Amino acid sequence: MSLSFADCHDPTGRVHGLPTFPWRLAPDGLATRRQLRALGLRPGGQDIAGQVLRPRFRRGPLAAFLYRVDRAKPVRAMTPAKTAALVKANAARRTCPECRRDAGYVIPASLGMCVPCAYPEGG
Repeated sequence: MSLSFADCHDPTGRVHGLPTFPWRLAPDGLATRRQLRALGLRPGGQDIAGQVLRPRFRRGPLAAFLYRVDRAKPVRAMTPAKTAALVKANAARRTCPECRRDAGYVIPASLGMCVPCAYPEGG
């Protein structure tokens, strides 16, 4: 389904079921998840208030849901337990399963091991 710019403008929600706006033209007071996060907020369980659509050539449109900024809640702070779990998970991603050393970078999934183990001859 190919949409034109005009098809993306439905502020009443009659056509799409949700108030729909063209890409980058959402009204003030509505924001995407990323925009809320940049403000230090999260949707906090509220329903979707609208969407923005961006038409694409030969593909379906890109959509981003919008939430009301006035109903958004502050982002929860990281607990010490979450921080410790994140440190442990990142360390596991850097540890080579062959030589068991910290590679200093995330082990590529394509290799499954650090570069020196994958190419021992140095090539």
